[in-house]
Amino acid sequence: MGFFYSCVYPLSMSIKRYFKAVGSALFGVQSQTNRQQDFKQNSPLGYILVGIIMVALFVVLLVSLARFIAS
Repeated sequence: MGFFYSCVYPLSMSIKRYFKAVGSALFGVQSQTNRQQDFKQNSPLGYILVGIIMVALFVVLLVSLARFIAS
């Protein structure tokens, strides 16, 4: 199947589940059992990508909020 398939296949898990797992981890409310289950069943690639996206959105939100308040 090749390298591309091995990189993309782990992302077959529901995107909603990735965002739920990363969001709860960012806010510190993810349970230990959910965290263990997520990493036992799936590759960390999806979590890394979604984590980068969510942190970038958070930074954009903070910068926008600061500019709005400053103006």
